[in-house]
Amino acid sequence: MARTFVLPPDGTDVIGSVDYVYAKYEDTLVDIAREWGLGYEEIVRANSDLDPWLPGAGAKVILPTQYVLPQAPREGIVVNISEMRLYYYPESGENELRQVVTYPISVGRVDWMTPLGLTKIVKKRKDPTWRPPASIRQEHAANGDPLPEVVPPGPDNPLGKFALNLGIPGYLIHGTNRPAGVGMQVTHGCIRLYPENIETLFKSVDVGVKVRLVDQPYKVGWLNGELYLEAHEALGQDPDIARGNKTPVVKAIIAATREREANIEWARLGLIADRADGMPVKISLSSIEKPDEVAM
Repeated sequence: MARTFVLPPDGTDVIGSVDYVYAKYEDTLVDIAREWGLGYEEIVRANSDLDPWLPGAGAKVILPTQYVLPQAPREGIVVNISEMRLYYYPESGENELRQVVTYPISVGRVDWMTPLGLTKIVKKRKDPTWRPPASIRQEHAANGDPLPEVVPPGPDNPLGKFALNLGIPGYLIHGTNRPAGVGMQVTHGCIRLYPENIETLFKSVDVGVKVRLVDQPYKVGWLNGELYLEAHEALGQDPDIARGNKTPVVKAIIAATREREANIEWARLGLIADRADGMPVKISLSSIEKPDEVAM
């Protein structure tokens, strides 16, 4: 299911809340992730103590369903690469509350990186035909899995039933015939959604909607006067954000505190960044808290 929230006012950046469910005997984390609008990596990182394929009957499964909104204009579509998540800000009617809808996605592998920058939707296609580029056909041929020049609509089409062409030639937001891979870094640069999510998004957006492709593995934002940090593993899409480099964390905090002061517990930042479990953690101290009293 998609996760839809009322868009918070300016000055508030955190939406949702962390939740949990208890697994049934036949459940996998992949099953639970899809049911709750999550991707593979984010549910696995939030439950690093569980076997992804056999968490076990009665196992408590954390649902990382709280998010710091990316630092980007709250309009159109914003895709955060390292988070592997898409945010859609639909236009609202008069006297309607604005909303934000968020979906898990798959993004490009290191050797087929999803591009960054501002673009827009230039075409909508239902039951799309796929014409694999020569580079992808060569890769498949080398792996003993040759592709035809044209893949017609149907169950064997990796684009699924819906595709949104971006203004960057060759790149799409589309569905999939392999939903278990949503939430992984596995595509040839396109953005892949669960079949039910792309159908909803396809029906909601129009040609011309702006699409911002950003890479923010470390998101910092405000909630009820407190500052939160949400950390993800840097996927290498942005060459200035290397794995293990903590400078982007500090820059994100500085950007978030330009106009509002916060008493930051700096000693915790390295641990939160290294853990990279994708769940927002409060990093500011209230006037009555001391660093050694803050729960980890």
